[in-house]
Amino acid sequence: MPEISLFCGIRVMMFYSDHNPPHFHAEYGGCKALIDIQNACVIRGALPSRQLKLILAWCELHKDELMQNWELARDAKPLNHVEPLI
Repeated sequence: MPEISLFCGIRVMMFYSDHNPPHFHAEYGGCKALIDIQNACVIRGALPSRQLKLILAWCELHKDELMQNWELARDAKPLNHVEPLI
C-alpha cells in the first residue's frame, strides 16, 4: 500500500484496486481510519480528535489530487505524492 503523504505523524496511504467509495487510509499511532474522499468523512475506524480534524481539512484541500490518485490506483499505476498539510 503506497504512502502518498505524511504529516503531523499521520501516514496517508492508498491500496491498489481497492473497493468503492473512493477513499484513503490514515494511520496515527495505533489508530486507523478509512476516509471518504468525496465527502471528507470517516467510513470506518477512528483517529484522535486533533488528527481527525487535520486529515479531514487536508482531504478537502487536496480532493482533486486524491481523486486522481484513486483513479491511478484503480488502474494499478504509480501514485503521486500529495503535499502535506503542514
